[in-house]
Order: sequence, then structure tokens, then C-alpha cells
Amino acid sequence: EVQLQASGGGLVQAGGSLRLSCAASGFTSHRYSIGWFRQAPGKEREGIACISGSDAFTIYADSVRGRFAITISGDIATPTVDLQTNSLKLADTAVYYCAARFGDGLGLAADSYEYWGQGTLVTVSS
Repeated sequence: EVQLQASGGGLVQAGGSLRLSCAASGFTSHRYSIGWFRQAPGKEREGIACISGSDAFTIYADSVRGRFAITISGDIATPTVDLQTNSLKLADTAVYYCAARFGDGLGLAADSYEYWGQGTLVTVSS
């Protein structure tokens, strides 16, 4: 069974950085992708970054491209997917989640992901 555990959230001043980490387990092949999502109070869940387990290709939402970077490390069964967040803005305040789906291709649609970790809260202050 696939499991994911997100960590690394906290309180940071605007302009600062945080590194979020997603510890995953339960994979038996590289044919999966892991994404980072976030949900701010009163807003829909937003897909912000995704990485392929087979070739480490990445995609980003326009809202974070150039400021956030997603990376993958570890082995097939227990990858770790980090999200480096830089130049944080007040609008980046949200609960951040990591999620996984099987198959090829990349995507940021939350309803295409089957497995979810618990969230980690990022609060950006002025």
C-alpha cells in the first residue's frame, strides 16, 4: 500500500524559504508521479508541482514556477520528494499536501491522484 508523509511546514516571513519533504513508500515500479498540492482557507485545492518517478520530469503551476523546485531522491520503493519553496509570499499560506498516482505522464489535477498524505501548514507572515 502506498503511503505518504509530508513534513517541513512552519512559519516564515515573506521573502523567505522553506523546504517541504514527502516521504513515500509502497511503490513497486517507477511508473508513478508524485505531486504537491496546497489548499488555502476558503479556496479549492491547487496542484502546484509534480515529478515523474521514472525520469524526474517536472511541471509547475504558473503561481509557483520560478520560485519553487520539486526534486526526487531515494529508491523505487521509498522515494522522497522535496519541494523547495523560495521567495514566499503571503498568498503562499496554505496547507500543503503530497499525493501520488500510478501510470505515465504528469498532471496537476487533484482528482487524478489516488493516494494522499496528511498536510503540513505553511504560514507566511509580513
